[in-house]
Amino acid sequence: MSGNTDKIKIYFFGDITGRQGRVAVKNYIAYLKKTNDAPFFVIANIENASHGFGLTKKNYEDLASSGIDCFTSGNHIWDKRDIYEYIENAQNLVRPINYPAGTKGAGCRIFEVNGQKLAVINALGRVFMPPIDSPWQVVENEIKRLKDEGVEHIIIDFHAEATAEKICFAKYLASVFNSEDKALIKAFFGTHTHVQTADEKIYKGMAYITDAGFCGVEDSVIGMDFETSMKRLSTSLPERYEIAESTIAQINGVEVLIDRTSATHIKRINFIVDNSKDESEVYVDKDVGTL
Repeated sequence: MSGNTDKIKIYFFGDITGRQGRVAVKNYIAYLKKTNDAPFFVIANIENASHGFGLTKKNYEDLASSGIDCFTSGNHIWDKRDIYEYIENAQNLVRPINYPAGTKGAGCRIFEVNGQKLAVINALGRVFMPPIDSPWQVVENEIKRLKDEGVEHIIIDFHAEATAEKICFAKYLASVFNSEDKALIKAFFGTHTHVQTADEKIYKGMAYITDAGFCGVEDSVIGMDFETSMKRLSTSLPERYEIAESTIAQINGVEVLIDRTSATHIKRINFIVDNSKDESEVYVDKDVGTL
């Protein structure tokens, strides 16, 4: 982070899925470092980063060294067994806060960004999801605690299936904690479906999108190989999902600008890139579907 402005630019990347998703995001961050002269903070959902399921320690360390400041996750964060060995020491990794008390890891992390306290909360939805504690009271209590600690900005990754649940939860939290002249919750990003929605907006000073999408192989079924996905879906028989393999990847996410009062800007990130090319060749403002 650098600069003396109170504004902070936030880049949030939807579910990084497999090696090609990791490569695409790492290359894009390298590009951002070259082209941004203002402070920025990078958050990425990484619950599918290691071959589509979970996050190995090796991949965690590699992504952390690339410039991702905070990692959010979801129900798949436990899929790689070594997560239990390092999650307690991973100070920039957030697991869903509404797991039962005593679960390893933290559901919220506080960072100092450009001289300001910024907190990131991760929570799981309950509609069409595995059984989990209700996020409503848990998240509300956490926000109250953060406010008492002098946190100025709260960012939420709500990992949920149902669009209605995401919209309702976001509106509720903004109505409780944001006023017309001061927003505590600066951004609320939905994740999990891997399909980017086109409803980005600023609501009561809070940047919002129902789903940020995913980062992974473009010619896939939400990151997975088409053939194995088709067999499983068309026959209802067990079939092991395999990650799709191609250097053509998509990058989904959002760019948000906040200040001490509210979010002032939100823009979707939606690129299709060729990972075999140098990052300086591919990250230009172009239509999806072109290379």
